[in-house]
Amino acid sequence: MTSSSPRIRVLLADDHAIVRAGIRQFLNQAQDIEIVAEAGDGDTAKTLIQEHTPDVAVLDMQMPGATGIEVTRWVKTNLPQVGVLILTAYDDVPYVTAVLQAGANGYMLKTAPPEEIIQAVRDVHEGRSALDAAIARKVTLQVFQKEELPLDPLTDREMEVLAMAARGFTNKAIGLHLNISDRTVQGHLAHIFSKFQANSRTEAVMRAVSLGLISQDTGKLEED
Repeated sequence: MTSSSPRIRVLLADDHAIVRAGIRQFLNQAQDIEIVAEAGDGDTAKTLIQEHTPDVAVLDMQMPGATGIEVTRWVKTNLPQVGVLILTAYDDVPYVTAVLQAGANGYMLKTAPPEEIIQAVRDVHEGRSALDAAIARKVTLQVFQKEELPLDPLTDREMEVLAMAARGFTNKAIGLHLNISDRTVQGHLAHIFSKFQANSRTEAVMRAVSLGLISQDTGKLEED
């Protein structure tokens, strides 16, 4: 980050003050991240998100008032430009599933190393998905393994967009690589989300992995 680069503006919401202080401490150590507001419950988080419009809202799962899932749904309905990163101690698949379906951009465990959580904030800000490595495979296997949803086949271009999204490319980067506009990229992603019945990049990529379209280890399309 150069001295002129804007910092990533973050709202931090957790009902435990000590936990919040610890997260704040290591996030503040990143020169490109700035904590602009803090909340101890979900309702206050919504109020502060509306007031400050942060780049990324880092939310606990279980909070008094509105839960992290409820806050995520509210954010995606009212301020979709705000990225949402769930930071929690819960690694249960139903929680992860509910959060992804609500539209969260990332899901990290509090046990993750600080540098991984910092990178997750950066990834969410850049439009990438962030999923804790400790639960990624567990969720992929358990959430979608038993689903047999009728899926319309993806077009070749949609497959290209999905593969690049899986590698962490932003919409702008995908557009530049494929020589198409950002709006066209967004359109392809919207079609992918619809066909996969997904609400976020993370959910769409995980669905593609479970269907064998993308290799989880490499993020590349599987060859026939």
